[in-house]
Amino acid sequence: MKFRVLKIRNSGSVGRWVSLIRRPRAAPGSTLVEIMITTVVVAIAALGGLSYEYLSAKQTKIALSQMTATRTARLLLEDWKSTGGSSDYRPSSLGLGFSEVSPQLVGLTIPAKLSSTVSSGAYSAQSDALPMVVMLRRKDVAYDPGADVRLRQLSILVNFGEPVGNELVRSARWLETIPPVTLTTFVRSDGSSG
Repeated sequence: MKFRVLKIRNSGSVGRWVSLIRRPRAAPGSTLVEIMITTVVVAIAALGGLSYEYLSAKQTKIALSQMTATRTARLLLEDWKSTGGSSDYRPSSLGLGFSEVSPQLVGLTIPAKLSSTVSSGAYSAQSDALPMVVMLRRKDVAYDPGADVRLRQLSILVNFGEPVGNELVRSARWLETIPPVTLTTFVRSDGSSG
């Protein structure tokens, strides 16, 4: 190993030279600590990005499921409304893939505000590979005997899952996170064929 001896002028005293041994320096690069810190920072950023992607995809799936359920409920509600809220209304006769199931399925959620309504049936359907159980509920709200007109409340409840035996089963865990969809409207019995 060769060393070079350089003489430099000391700034403290004029005319005095100090010898300085110059050692060879390591090549510029990163130390192990710098590499570890960089790895941790990149890992945290990557986990944050992946977490965002996962939650974004999950929320998108939930939103699409609620939109599908809302469209299905609106279709049935408008069709049922055209019959005046008839108790004989059966979505299974529409030819749209609805099949009749027991309205007493364990796991169906009925909001408290609709507990006084009468069940008009429950039907299972699958739309966009989304299994759901649709419940029809109705209630006569008012009656005018002079005009022979009834005001009926019609409600459609959509729960996510499929009926297996006497129970509502959610095959995918993300189905448990979707709240049921409820749509309600009113119809006059004289304004339709019901």
